[in-house]
Amino acid sequence: MRTPMEAFDDVRPAVERLDLLVRPVADALRGWTGPVPVEELLYVDTEPERADTAVLAESYGPWLLDLSANCVVVAAKRGGEVTLAACMVLGHTRADVNGVVRRHLGARKASFAPMDTVLEATGMEYGGITPVGLPAGWPVLVDQAVADSPYVIVGSGSRRGKLIVPGKALAELPDATVLAGLGG
Repeated sequence: MRTPMEAFDDVRPAVERLDLLVRPVADALRGWTGPVPVEELLYVDTEPERADTAVLAESYGPWLLDLSANCVVVAAKRGGEVTLAACMVLGHTRADVNGVVRRHLGARKASFAPMDTVLEATGMEYGGITPVGLPAGWPVLVDQAVADSPYVIVGSGSRRGKLIVPGKALAELPDATVLAGLGG
């Protein structure tokens, strides 16, 4: 089985590239306490115009589509309260927002969060949202297939660059819950 690292010439531990990361992601890596050593979270420098999963796979290798994970932010509403949550699903699937996500969060209604809200709340860029460095207390819902992946390629917080992360590291993020069937 191929790994995401095979597609790139320069793959380094992300902690060696903090200068290229947005502040929330860099801060999360500086304070990393997960059971997966921080050195196993890798960074590859990519061009901003290749940030979208399909374009990345087209540019660096179509097999990357199966090794990519997307982070989408959902707004779940119940009784006037809104909860923002991140959902991690493989790049070739879609988050089951109105089923698995809504039920798990106990919401009456769930939908994709407005992009301006997401960007302001996270300090990240459109096309680069990542679960590493999200605001404290945000639920991070991780599809079982992502958690079971040896490595997935995810956003780095900006359109420039990607993180390559063991799936188990995402499953062990603060406030993370692994859910079967999240990505359909």
